[in-house]
Amino acid sequence: MADFFLRSARLEFRIWHESDLSLARVLWGDPAVARFIAVGGFSEGQIRARLEREIETLRLYGIQYWPIFLAATGEHVGCCGLRPHGGDPGAPEFGVHISSRHWRRGYGFEAASCVVDHAFKVVGAEALFAGHNLANVTSRGLLTRLGFVYTDDEYYEPTGLRHPSYMLARSQWPPNLALGTDPNRRVFDRTGEAG
Repeated sequence: MADFFLRSARLEFRIWHESDLSLARVLWGDPAVARFIAVGGFSEGQIRARLEREIETLRLYGIQYWPIFLAATGEHVGCCGLRPHGGDPGAPEFGVHISSRHWRRGYGFEAASCVVDHAFKVVGAEALFAGHNLANVTSRGLLTRLGFVYTDDEYYEPTGLRHPSYMLARSQWPPNLALGTDPNRRVFDRTGEAG
């Protein structure tokens, strides 16, 4: 598709379209991904509603959990992006969902670094909120690596659980990593995949 608006070394981002239901099914219908997001996974209707919500979030706020694709092949990898959180437009929620068949390849960290950089430099966010299912230790590692700081546990209705929650201020970006400060130029290891 010609509407890619954001790129990293291996990934390309575009917006969700109504015609992307099959991509949404593969991602949010993946039990390994859904187990961290909603109790019992997502039904067909819930997947459709999730896609519609992403499209509506873009229309209303100019952000969404954008679908990501491999630049080399065009294969859909997952989504990564932003959505409103807590009524503060200056501190949207950050998230990443990678299809399980693409785990352990560094795509989560690569996509996340690209989106966080975009959030601060283009979207104009002052801070980012993020949370993860307590059982998703990989997401905890990803957020920590990105420089997010734990704040408290917040109730997340779709899982019925209190999720560890984090904030990252614009002044804390980029994190001081030995691999460099440009998130699009790092050597990506095999950690940091998030479900």
